[in-house]
Amino acid sequence: MPCSRHVKIPPSGHAVLRCALMVALLMGCLAVQGATTALGAQPQQSAQDGFLPMDDVPAEDQLPAAPLLAAAYAVVWAIAIGYLWTIWRRIGSVERELADVSRRVTEREGR
Repeated sequence: MPCSRHVKIPPSGHAVLRCALMVALLMGCLAVQGATTALGAQPQQSAQDGFLPMDDVPAEDQLPAAPLLAAAYAVVWAIAIGYLWTIWRRIGSVERELADVSRRVTEREGR
């Protein structure tokens, strides 16, 4: 049986969701920019140059993984926290509606 009322995310929930998406987008852009800058600094090597151990590669030619990993974790945690916060808000809304319906039912039964 279709329900005529739909649970809606409160306006503040939309703002938080938009903010979390903007943070994720910004972190992604910064990570991509850092990766392309670091990759762009590497000289083009042909396959004939052979294998070069990581210890022999100059520091300016190495791609730092720590900032990219930290950015990825920050994005994942921001999205997870934002999602859990919106679920918490929606559950609160459903509980308020359920209490309201319960109150109305007890009032009708009391008549």
